[in-house]
Amino acid sequence: MAGEAISVQGRARVAGRAIATGSPYLLIAPALLFMAAVSVYPLFYGVRASLAEYKYGRELGFQGLDNYRRVLADDVFWQAMYVTLRFVLIAVTLETILGVALAVLLSRDLRFAGLIRTGLIIPMTVAPVVVGIVWRLIYASDVGIVNPLFRVAGLTPPDVLSHGTSAFLGLVAVDVWEWTPLIMLIVLAGLHGLPREPIEGARVDGASELRVFFDHTLPLVRPVLLVAIILRTIDAIGTFDQVFVLTKGGPGTSTQLIAIYGYNTAFRFSQYGQASAMMLLVLIGMSVLLVAAIRTIRGAAKKATGAA
Repeated sequence: MAGEAISVQGRARVAGRAIATGSPYLLIAPALLFMAAVSVYPLFYGVRASLAEYKYGRELGFQGLDNYRRVLADDVFWQAMYVTLRFVLIAVTLETILGVALAVLLSRDLRFAGLIRTGLIIPMTVAPVVVGIVWRLIYASDVGIVNPLFRVAGLTPPDVLSHGTSAFLGLVAVDVWEWTPLIMLIVLAGLHGLPREPIEGARVDGASELRVFFDHTLPLVRPVLLVAIILRTIDAIGTFDQVFVLTKGGPGTSTQLIAIYGYNTAFRFSQYGQASAMMLLVLIGMSVLLVAAIRTIRGAAKKATGAA
């Protein structure tokens, strides 16, 4: 009887350990299934579609790497990539400069700092489609406010959405207006977490605020800033909503980002295989960029730790 009792206790302990070990996996199983449904399955379906040929939306059969060859030989694809990279470079650079400046300003003890911060993050909370509609009305040549403002100033109305260069710059302005608050918030959180001793010590030694920022604040906050830039860059590459509402890629191809060209290839021309191959090539490029960026962040974090 004593042996049976010990055996029962042993089995109970084993069962308890098994439950304790498996419980975390059971708790996250619904989230994993959801992630598989919304990301893993579409990825596998996209890979499969990129290897097939479609005509008028109907799959004709396996084509191997033909879709990838067509994409790489497509001049319009490379034009869309050029426009996208130019858009990302200009927009993210401006957002970084303005975001850091606003974060440094709001990190000080300003009057109504909370109210100002709330007002600045409002653009980021608005749906991108709504942002596109509002700015389309602002830019409109007949009912918008941009042309009348230029006339009042004695300047020629730009008709922003009617010309390639102005439409591109107008799109950049919309993106900067909407997403600068994201970088501002991330950098502001990093500034609040910085050690105060090096900064206060530099001020005691008589360093100007500009020297304190470039010699101490910026190196310490660099890892956080790099994270913000990477997040914004990845999101900017996939910009679609505002462009679709504002210009649909026009005039001509002046604002045709890669997301717009992929959409047109798939849903206007019914070339699902070529569109899938195109987006997978962009995904591979973004993955390489992400790996390089992670290494950069790790190096910056080590330097910041050493500086602190």
